[in-house]
Amino acid sequence: EVQLVESGGGLVQPGGSLRLSCVASGFNLSNSQMNWARQAPGKGLEWVSTIRSDGRSIAYADSVKGRFTISRNNTVNTLYLQMNSLSPEDTAVYYCIASSFPRTRGQGTQVTVSS
Repeated sequence: EVQLVESGGGLVQPGGSLRLSCVASGFNLSNSQMNWARQAPGKGLEWVSTIRSDGRSIAYADSVKGRFTISRNNTVNTLYLQMNSLSPEDTAVYYCIASSFPRTRGQGTQVTVSS
């Protein structure tokens, strides 16, 4: 069974940082392009970042470019999102999504940016 478990969210002040993790099971992470997406209250799912299976191609939404960094460690089947210079507009539930299994969704991790 394919599973994705996100963690690392929390409450942080504007300008702060968080590092999200996503542990994958039931498939080999190294074989899948991986993505981060987020859903703010009352809004639809917003794509945040994508990293190719070999890690050599990375893309970011304009809203997070220069502040967020996606990475992966295929040896431990884990995807990461380092988030710096957080603003209230980044408040959302963050999900990791495997391109190979686009309908599989974890529980997400809540990120709240507030003073």
